[in-house]
Amino acid sequence: MNETAARWRDACLAAALFAVAPAALGGVLLRSGAGPVRDRWAAALGAWLPEGAPVRRMPHGIADERLLGGLDLTATLRLGRPVAQRGLLAEADGGVLLLPMAERLPPGTAARLASAMDRGEVQVARDGIVATLPSRIGVVAFDEGVLDDEPLSPVLAERLAFRLDLDGIGWREVQGEPAGLPTRDAIVAARERWTTVRADDAVLEALCAACVALGIGSARAPWYALQAARISAALAGRDSVEHDDAELAARLVLAPRARQLPAPPPHAGQDETPPPPPPSEPKEQQEEEEMAVPDQPLDEQVLAAAAAAIPAGLLARLKMEQRAAGAARSMGRSGATRLAWRQGRPAGTRAGNIQRGARLNLIETLRAAAPWQALRRRERGGGEGVAVRPEDFRVTRYRQHSRTTTIFAIDTSGSSALHRLAEAKGAVELLLADCYVRRDQVAVLAFRGQGAELLLAPTRSLVRAKRSLAGLPGGGGTPLAAGLDAAWALAEGIARRGDTPLVVLLTDGRANIGRDGQPGRAAAEADALKAAERWRGSAMAAVVVDTSARPEPRAKALAQRMDALYLPLPHAQAATLNQAVQAVARGNAGR
Repeated sequence: MNETAARWRDACLAAALFAVAPAALGGVLLRSGAGPVRDRWAAALGAWLPEGAPVRRMPHGIADERLLGGLDLTATLRLGRPVAQRGLLAEADGGVLLLPMAERLPPGTAARLASAMDRGEVQVARDGIVATLPSRIGVVAFDEGVLDDEPLSPVLAERLAFRLDLDGIGWREVQGEPAGLPTRDAIVAARERWTTVRADDAVLEALCAACVALGIGSARAPWYALQAARISAALAGRDSVEHDDAELAARLVLAPRARQLPAPPPHAGQDETPPPPPPSEPKEQQEEEEMAVPDQPLDEQVLAAAAAAIPAGLLARLKMEQRAAGAARSMGRSGATRLAWRQGRPAGTRAGNIQRGARLNLIETLRAAAPWQALRRRERGGGEGVAVRPEDFRVTRYRQHSRTTTIFAIDTSGSSALHRLAEAKGAVELLLADCYVRRDQVAVLAFRGQGAELLLAPTRSLVRAKRSLAGLPGGGGTPLAAGLDAAWALAEGIARRGDTPLVVLLTDGRANIGRDGQPGRAAAEADALKAAERWRGSAMAAVVVDTSARPEPRAKALAQRMDALYLPLPHAQAATLNQAVQAVARGNAGR
């Protein structure tokens, strides 16, 4: 089964689980534009819901009186007394509420919807009507946003058990029913028995441990995962949750919520591979032992299932943040924080020499000298005053946050599309807006023709940046090695000053000008890979942004040689580039 088919099967499995108990699982966040694939998924869900279960669509910009309920003006005028009108939340009781364009949901509406989901009822107190109506609903939120900067309200997203992404799944992939889905009869039976399914403490502990390893801070996540595991067991006709149910719940509920990659297992001190069986054993027994797999603890199985199911886009972002954080931890004196002797926040004291420019801490010096005063008085034959010796000197240490300087190394050769230059300019300007708060800096260098040129020295000045970027040149050959050399030299100088360099290389990786300035693709690519070698194993974090129309293998190979993050953005915009750099900068600076 390919990746697309597996995603569609998981989406259908989530719909089946949700159809068993919509209110218990909260809902589904479905990222997909309107189209036949989404309609196919919605039709499958509708076929699995209970007969007669209400399905209501909430229009965008719905008024409170229609959402919550209120005074039925027509009936009130006809009867001469206040008559209450049920709102959409009460009408959907026992069924499902559909939210098109959920990413545009106003915060107030999201809060009212979340309150009804938590309480299982809606309270109406308006227009002389005071009533409490049942509202046990499940929600399907259709996220139709084009960019990632249009997320669903976190208040509502946290209350939806499943997060599915149908983007990239074609109509051909959804023809026919995936294998292994439960039948409608199994769903009806599970609806009656899932509340009696038992889950032992080991299952809950494994789900909670997976949440911790994946950086999931919400207590609702393991709760929804537990409910999904119980429903999975009920669909299989079991009375208790087994390992497969817990792994399915981790894959569908926890993986899309991951905020970090799980830590790798500790290296074993010795080779734990079992020795081969002795030759005297029968062949059948040898084959059975070779096929036998030692049982893993449940928590490891659940975590492995969740980690393997992290969506590709989320996985790339998590790897980026983890790699950046690791680089920041290894930066030494040019890391996120460094000790200083004159400026910064006090970070304790230590014995030191005040002749080296350190600041004397008088109180701590006297405290260090005090225990020795009786002995020193006898040594000098009495006398008044405090005897302080050089070994008593205590100097104050200060902790400084080093600035992050982001270096944009931009390929402005003819092989790079001209609109990429505009996106790079926009990304730099967006990044500079945040630099005023973080006191970070940005530098820009371009390489084309036969060499590289520093267009913007490290600065926080938005005016200077715009002026320098306005005349960004384009066209000519691709001296990739020269661009890497220039970026390395600039980053090395920044690191020597105690700041943290972060290099963002925007290129398609197709070098054709060597270090000597002579054309020749083979020699130029060899020079570029040689120039990239120095980045591997260094403490300098780097990102290679592939600006090709589609992912370019040479750009990916360059990133691997640099041990840098590879970010293919064939359709990225300035805001997307800025978000990627900010993700790395957050980890790189340890903020």
